[in-house]
Amino acid sequence: MIDAGQNKLSIIALLLGFLATVLSPAGLAEQQNLKLAYVNFVKVIERAPQAEAALKKLEAEFSPRDKSIVDLQNQIKESEDKLEKDALVLKSAERRSVERDILKMKRDLRRITQEFREDYNLRRNEELASLQKMVSRVIEEIARQEKYDLIVHEGTLYASKRVDITEKVLDRLKRETGR
Repeated sequence: MIDAGQNKLSIIALLLGFLATVLSPAGLAEQQNLKLAYVNFVKVIERAPQAEAALKKLEAEFSPRDKSIVDLQNQIKESEDKLEKDALVLKSAERRSVERDILKMKRDLRRITQEFREDYNLRRNEELASLQKMVSRVIEEIARQEKYDLIVHEGTLYASKRVDITEKVLDRLKRETGR
């Protein structure tokens, strides 16, 4: 996979080559035949129906673990409240035992919460990578079908509505959800 630095350098080199061609006398004649487009990749990722489906999938996958974390938090709170309430009637050995149990539950909670975050982030990144591949594939299909010479997305300072194909990409992704 190409990293972001290489990707930016490739885009810059491509744009410099493009500008050199456009600004040359021969390029001026060919300029009118070029078909250019812009895609707001972030907007596509955020609004694609596949993104919403991925979020729902993650929620369904991780909600039982999230619920168990909340349950453990509530159990710790109840134990602490009970210890505080019963502090005067408990023997010191019983009190220490309850305090150890609470500390153990808190350690478990920290460990479980950290594992949950790591697992969730890993799965979210997997879903995002899959979505990015799908969006790239759709953009490439549109480029080939409609014979675009250049489609840019990152590092664009301005793109007129005439060259912005973001909605076209979103429409294609919406149609694909029916597959």
